[in-house]
Amino acid sequence: MTPLIYWISLLFCLLSCASSFGTRYTPDWTSLDSRPLPEWYDEVKFGIFVHWGVFSVPAFGSEWFWWYWKVALKPEYILFMVKNYPPGFSYTDFAPDFHAQFFDPDEWADIFEASGAKYVVLTSKHHEGFTNWGSQTSWNWNSVDNGPHRDLVGDLGAAIRKRSLHYGLYHSLYEWFNPIYLSDKQSGFKTQEFVEKKAMPELYDLVNRYKPDLIWSDGDWEAPDTYWNSTGFLAWLYNDSPVKDVVVTNDRWGLGCYCKHGGYYNCADKFTPGQLPNHKWEKCQSVDTISWGYRRNMKLSELMDLPSIIKDMVYVVALGGNYLLNVGPTADGMIAPVFEERLRGIGAWLKVNGEAIYSTKPWRVQAENATVPVWYTSKSSTVYAILTSNPMQNSFKLLTPKTSHNTVVTLLGNPEPLKWAPLQTSGLIVLLPDLPFSPAEAWTLKLDA
Repeated sequence: MTPLIYWISLLFCLLSCASSFGTRYTPDWTSLDSRPLPEWYDEVKFGIFVHWGVFSVPAFGSEWFWWYWKVALKPEYILFMVKNYPPGFSYTDFAPDFHAQFFDPDEWADIFEASGAKYVVLTSKHHEGFTNWGSQTSWNWNSVDNGPHRDLVGDLGAAIRKRSLHYGLYHSLYEWFNPIYLSDKQSGFKTQEFVEKKAMPELYDLVNRYKPDLIWSDGDWEAPDTYWNSTGFLAWLYNDSPVKDVVVTNDRWGLGCYCKHGGYYNCADKFTPGQLPNHKWEKCQSVDTISWGYRRNMKLSELMDLPSIIKDMVYVVALGGNYLLNVGPTADGMIAPVFEERLRGIGAWLKVNGEAIYSTKPWRVQAENATVPVWYTSKSSTVYAILTSNPMQNSFKLLTPKTSHNTVVTLLGNPEPLKWAPLQTSGLIVLLPDLPFSPAEAWTLKLDA
């Protein structure tokens, strides 16, 4: 081979390697949507969502307190303010009482780790515009210059990562009452001053400063993605950012993007598909069924109990989704004991049944109406049948699995193989032991081929 041919061949090899291992994404949805979802996200299955901000101070009704009080003019919010605060009291007057004096990020991280969650998503900024870090574009409307006087995003992130959990950040693109945003809105979003001066600088700052594994975008629905410059940001995020190889994004990047564009799909709050979606998705659900933020007026009957949470999570994972469960801390930085109890209960169940959840795939059949509801997950040649209620009988039929002479059936948490026999057409009948007590009211049968 002549030197010239050698160098030409080497150049072609380098160009080929670059195209294989250094894919560049262009700022359009066709290119961005072709990016493979980083594997870690599908493997982890379960995460914790944390809604925390100035709305945690009134802690009444909803994290949309400011909007419901001043725009929707809901009578109960107006009456709450009349009864409890002096005339002229403004929403911004709540910020100094967002003091977070009991906030211990390591304590939070311990609770989240004990829940069995593998990723945590914190609100960096909700629609009220208050940032939980010292954003340079937020003036004094942030947690470093006001309220807690500390970097909440950074403090929690450090504690989360010490436990090898993935750390994500929720960020609202829009702000209800920011005058620059309202000016852009008044122009029919023909101007982009808010995007250029506030929304995008914040996103770039969050990524460069905290290197999140996940960005949970929100507050996008009033304007198209072209207003938000979403595709430009995502192209930078996937090509050149410090988290380009690991970062995961959702689908809230502009009007019409839900369930259509982005990394994985949220589609809508508490999204619950009726069948197996053809794209990776996530259900965000709150322990408090009324609010994402902490409410002092919440009632026990309004909270999800442990069996309901486990049933919901199993349903989501069987249909190929991730389950992001929300808790709202108090303004002084505490996770309410009732929320902690739920999280630790999930962790106790996952310690026994986690192999039927983590790193699993949807099976060829997702559910079966047996004596009690059964949901299926799979991992290689292993099939898991999760019973979300006690069948209250010793023999139990599964009609869907195909068996062989080599099939071994066990109950997770019980090392002894169970006796079983094939049914005439397909499926099997299993002799169940006395099921151990489970506050979650769910048990898993493992079928090894």
